[in-house]
Amino acid sequence: MNLIEEFNDYRARMNDKIMAEDNKVIKRFFNLDTNAYAEGALDIKSKEMIGLACSMVLRCDDCIKYHLGKCHEVGLEKKEIFEVFSIATLIGGSIVIPHLRRAVEYWELLKNQ
Repeated sequence: MNLIEEFNDYRARMNDKIMAEDNKVIKRFFNLDTNAYAEGALDIKSKEMIGLACSMVLRCDDCIKYHLGKCHEVGLEKKEIFEVFSIATLIGGSIVIPHLRRAVEYWELLKNQ
């Protein structure tokens, strides 16, 4: 199993366990997240790029992988991804660089799968 499959399988399995608890607050939060990234005044592609940049600045590798996967699904190209990377690195500073390295590695996996 590769890194992409491992990440997606783990995420799905754990989300199923979380949702099985039927906690109203958690379910509403997950729903809010889903609705926030739906088509609206901004298109989905723009929202995913924003989500990716924010995730990098907040240094959440799981979030970075998730948004990279979504960016890949909606058809972002390498030049677009690297512009997002550049903005996130500029805003977040040098502490973002380790996450940038892992993001580049994950993007390459997505493009080569």
